[in-house]
Formats: sequence, structure tokens, C-alpha cells
Amino acid sequence: MDLQTIINSRFGVGCTLWLGRTVGPGPGYWLADRLARALASLRRTAIVRAVRANQWVIGEGRLSADELDAAVRETFRHTGHCLYDLYHNLGNLEAMRRLLEFGPRVEGLLERCREGKEGLVIGGPHLSNFDFVGQAAAMWGLRFQALSYPQPGSGYRWQNEMRRKAGIEITPACMASVRQAARRLQEGGMVLTGLDRPDPTSKYRPHFFGRPAALPILHVYLALKARVPVVVAAAVMRPDGVYRMLVSDPIPMRSYTDRQAEVVNNAERVLEVTADFIRQAPRQWAMFYPVWPEALAEVS
Repeated sequence: MDLQTIINSRFGVGCTLWLGRTVGPGPGYWLADRLARALASLRRTAIVRAVRANQWVIGEGRLSADELDAAVRETFRHTGHCLYDLYHNLGNLEAMRRLLEFGPRVEGLLERCREGKEGLVIGGPHLSNFDFVGQAAAMWGLRFQALSYPQPGSGYRWQNEMRRKAGIEITPACMASVRQAARRLQEGGMVLTGLDRPDPTSKYRPHFFGRPAALPILHVYLALKARVPVVVAAAVMRPDGVYRMLVSDPIPMRSYTDRQAEVVNNAERVLEVTADFIRQAPRQWAMFYPVWPEALAEVS
């Protein structure tokens, strides 16, 4: 069993949840820092190699070896802080709201979703505390269907149960749930799905940070089918520990006679916005799978 599997197992999630619920913020953040440094030092593990490769690409290949090591440590450190904030405040809406900053654009999006006049696909990158934001939004009364990884392990299944308790209608991405999502969009509802976890089985290779990448295109498929726009939504942590929401303008899908061009070009327009968000806080991009596998050899 590799390190990634252990972290994502029910045991790994359970340990993190227990620490978040029982340890105070001072010791909690201190422990997250120490664990992050220990994980980042395991340079031969798949998870560390993936983070190094991803940080290398989004840094445009300009990071020195020392800078890349520091980027990996900071990525793990930030993710540890995010997990602590999530589990320490789990189910406590008032505490969660104190850690969130909603700007006018976010308020406009929330109002639009409540009105339900037009369906909307929300594309979410794994940036900062994306799970914290999603659960807080659901507890605040926002209703949406979230399409999750189709074959989750035991730890992911437990996390999905926590999301359901927060009010998120979470369904694995299978044909039945995709049809359900399309109907919801056509009826003016909202569907959330990920943008940046690599999918090696995909036949599409849109460019992301200037390189082709095998990334999900489900958000594009749903938006084209339901004739609704895509909005990219994420969060970045401010220096004071508050999560600032980032929301794009609605991105309408463009029609092409060629299906390949239609999917790829629309996906690249969404990924361009996603990349801009990640550039605002590159060490907060919590992607632990290699988005560009060829980059693994470039930083080995």
C-alpha cells in the first residue's frame, strides 16, 4: 500500500478527523506543519513526485531545486492547515462563516442560484480549502448536485458522507447521475464538478498552463447539453487565515461543427480562468496526482 492510499484510506481520514476535532488551533497548526515537512521529505513517493511535477509546470520550469523543494513543503503545509480548519469547524456554520470572505461577485452568484432562472455548471479546481467552502455553502442553504470521483476508496466514501450531512447532494459520476445532472441544469438548478484531477482515460487533451493534459471534460459536456454557462469557483487563503472566494464571470459554451474542437476549445477557455486563479496562490493548489506525467522525468 503506497502513501497516497494510506492518506486517503478510512484510517488516514479518521486520524485527521480525530486530530481536527480534539486538538486546539495552536497545536493543530503546529502538528500540520511538522507532518507536512515529514511528507515533503519523502521525495521518492508518488504523491511527492506528483506535487513536484505539478509545481514545476505551473512555475513555468523556472524553479531551482531548492525553490521546488520549498514549494512542495508549502503545498503540503497549506493542505494540512485546510484539513485542520475543515475538521475542527465541521458542522459549525457560524465558525465556518467567520473564516470566509464573500465579495459582491460571490453574492451575485448566490442570488442567481437561489432564483433558479438558469442552470449553471460550477467548475471547481482543487485550490485551497475547496471542501470547506462547498460544505459551508450547502449548510447556508445553497442546493446543488456534486459529481464526485466514480470509484471512491473507503476514505473518500467517508468524506462523501460528511458532505451529504452538510447538505450536498453528492453522486458518483456515472451515466445515471450525469443524466440526473443534465435534467437539473435544464430545470434551472446547479451542478458542481471538478476540473483538474487528471483522467488518463480521456481522449481529449486541452492545454492547461501551456501543455496538453488529460483532464475531465464533464463540465463542458453538461454545459453544452443543457445549454448553460460554466462558472469557475474557488478560494484562496489570505495571510490572516480567512478564505477569500474567487468566482469567474459565466463562461458561455461555443458551438462548433467538429466535436473534438468543440470540447477542447471550450475546456481550454475554462482552464484559462482556472490557471489564473491558481497563479494567485500556486502553493495552495492541492493536486496530488500528476497532471502532466511527462514532467515527472523533468524534475526527477
